[in-house]
Amino acid sequence: MISQLIVIAFSILAMMLAWCWQQKRENAGIVDVVWAFGMMLAGLWYALSGSGAVYLRLCLGLLVFCWFLRLGMYLAKRVFNEQEDGRYRAMRLAMKQHASMGFLVFFLLQAGFIWLLSLPFWAVAQNAQPQLLAGIIAAIIALFALWGETTSDKQLAAFRQNPANKGLACRVGWWRYSRHPNYFFEWLHWFAYPLLGWGSEYQIWLLLVPAIMFCFLYFVTGIPFSEQQALRSRGEDYRNYQQTTSMFLPWFTK
Repeated sequence: MISQLIVIAFSILAMMLAWCWQQKRENAGIVDVVWAFGMMLAGLWYALSGSGAVYLRLCLGLLVFCWFLRLGMYLAKRVFNEQEDGRYRAMRLAMKQHASMGFLVFFLLQAGFIWLLSLPFWAVAQNAQPQLLAGIIAAIIALFALWGETTSDKQLAAFRQNPANKGLACRVGWWRYSRHPNYFFEWLHWFAYPLLGWGSEYQIWLLLVPAIMFCFLYFVTGIPFSEQQALRSRGEDYRNYQQTTSMFLPWFTK
């Protein structure tokens, strides 16, 4: 598909520019910012170029724009105002003299993830027979996930701004019930796309999207790296936090 090839080409170009930027500043966190805005632009592109119902594509574009614009701005604020994220510092130290090429491969891999993870947007944009009830439920899920994600990020930011909390795990608000509520709400928002795509020829494949995202967040790109970095930076306090608080799904503390 030409539209998908355009996304791939744009993603590679954007990540190459991001890699050049981090070469000068030694801050690989820019990869997360570019990934978020890349997902946003990919979603908008698919919404504009799709063949599905116009109002559905408008809803898709609005959802993707709001979600990833907020995420990209939040990440950009951290990257441009703080030191390199501990996860990337650890990667830099582990790769030693091979850090430059190692990060190049990593950045290009993230370009591939933009293409892969934006495919649900493309599938939804082809839906010519959207279901009204499914669309309403999708909107409710998306709004709740956006509220939860925004709230948890604000709670964590406020906690970190207090010098007295340095070296401690955040146990405020959503963070009292989940060690990674931001990842939970990220995962929750992906349930909106199978609902928006219900009625299309891709509806069964779209049902796999939340499961795939759960695997990425829980086992690959999200929680494992965050847990390792939290143990390095917060030590015993975080080990106690692990024993009392759910890793992913918000639940009562032990």
